[in-house]
Parts: sequence; structure tokens; C-alpha cells
Amino acid sequence: MMHVDKGGTNGMKAPSKISVVVLTYNRSQQVLETVERLSALPERVHLIVVDNGSTDGTPEHIAGRFPNVTLVTARTNLGAAGRNLGVASVSTEYVAFCDDDMWWHPGSLSRAVELMDHAPRVGVLSARVLVDEAGETDATCRLMARSPLDPTALPGPSLIGYMAGSCVFRTSLYRQIGGYEPRFFIGGEETLVSLDVLASGFDIVYAEELMVHHHPSALRDSRLRRRMLARNAAWVAWMRLSWREAWRATWAALSVLRREGAFVRDTCALFAALPWALTRRRVIPPEVEQMREAVRRAEALDDDGAPGPDASTHTM
Repeated sequence: MMHVDKGGTNGMKAPSKISVVVLTYNRSQQVLETVERLSALPERVHLIVVDNGSTDGTPEHIAGRFPNVTLVTARTNLGAAGRNLGVASVSTEYVAFCDDDMWWHPGSLSRAVELMDHAPRVGVLSARVLVDEAGETDATCRLMARSPLDPTALPGPSLIGYMAGSCVFRTSLYRQIGGYEPRFFIGGEETLVSLDVLASGFDIVYAEELMVHHHPSALRDSRLRRRMLARNAAWVAWMRLSWREAWRATWAALSVLRREGAFVRDTCALFAALPWALTRRRVIPPEVEQMREAVRRAEALDDDGAPGPDASTHTM
């Protein structure tokens, strides 16, 4: 299913605490620029690049230009679950993630290690994302900074979600919950993981002092992403939420699928997977549902016009 080229760590011994997993697919030039920036970080972290079955020569380009990077190549595009292959090559206590159009700011990874070393309850840190050359804070991050949840004894606002391309995990926790569900492919894939992190007794925290730069690629299929977001939100609801929430998410998904013009095909796929989803049903604890409700109320009262995440995939 995959090939792993075990490179070194940029000519220097990597720290024992943290690695970085980069996920890429058919963005050869962009990922080369990202790896170059990550290779220049003062932390000199162990870099692991997961190529998700690219057809544009991306693996060869990476191997030729960065022979000391660990390259993992999947035979097919696994979507978000490609990150699971990267984590399989991690030997450090913590693992940071970014996509091929994102990179960590110098010093942020060292600071992430310090924060997690001193906060054993924290399972995931979600960094501040700076968008494009202007470096404006991502709208979802601004929402996270206003989280209504109790941050007592935490190094930042408490969250019920995070951003998959700009976060740091405890490696053992990521493996414990199983990483990303392959069937979701991409689109709100962190929602299920977030619920399982919180149900496991760990916290998710917004760490504003950690920074990730994001220069969004133009190579995106926005309609497909919206359809998968809606479908995955319904599946998550059937797997983890109350029956009422499950039906509400399903009706919301059907509305999106109808609007996006692939109603019959996508609806059949949505309902065909419900038996699979129900075999994996583990309803979240009441305290996690209370956190979700507090966030839902806060989002309903938010009147500053800032765009937020989909109603069924809160990240605040």
C-alpha cells in the first residue's frame, strides 16, 4: 500500500520530541517550496512527507531534491487518511501536521513542545493560521480565540475542534484513536477525531502563539469539498451524536447535496454507508455534548459577521 524511503534529518540529529508530517497530492512545486521552508527551521525537526498517490512526479522530485527527508508514498489517493501513513513513521512524542501549501513559523514547534510538556491534559494544539502574504489571521482561528469554554489550567482557549493542517498531536493519542477515517476521504475529517480526543479525556487548545503560514493553492474543487463536508458531517453524527442530531445532520446534508447538483449519486452513497457508520456508533459522553452545546450557543450569538465553520462541524 505504501513505500517508505527512510531519509535522515537534514544532516543533523532531530530533536527527540517532535516530527512534522506533510501531506501532498499533485502539487509538486508547492510541496518542494514547503519542504524547503520546513528544512530551514531552527528546530531541525524530522520531516516526513506523505505523497498521496501523485501522478505529476512529486515523489521523484522530493527524493531528488531532499534525500534526507523521510518520503512515504501511497499507491492511491487516501485523502486525509494519508496522514496515518506518516504517523506510522513517527518515533517522537509529538507530531505536527501541515499540508503542502502550509508551513510552520520558526520557533513555533519548539514552543509547542514546551506547552505540551507542561500541560499533560492537552492532546492537541491548534495553531494560528496566517493567510497569504498579508498574513491575516484565518477567520476560523479568530473564532477559536473567542471560545466560550473554560480554559482553566490550559495554555489557551479550550476547543471542541482543530484545523487538521495546522496542529500538534501527542503521537500516542493519535494512534490510540486510530487517526483519520479513510472512508471520509477529505472534508471535515477532523470532526470525528476531535470528538474521540475529547471523549478520551484530553483537551484541545487554541495556541495563538504558534503560527502556521498558509498560501492556499488554486488547485481545489470547492463543490466536491462542500459535498464531502456535508456527507461526512452526517456520518459523524450517526457515529457519535444523539439520534436527533443524526437526523438533523442528515437533512442538512441532503440540502447541500441537492444544491450542489449530484443529489442522486451522493445521496445513495450517504445512505449506503449508514450500516457501516452504525456499527461504529459510540455516543460521546454528556460532558462533551455540553461543550458542543456551549459552542453552538456562542456561535448563534456571534454577530460580528465573521464566517464560521459548518454548523455540524464546530471548531471553536
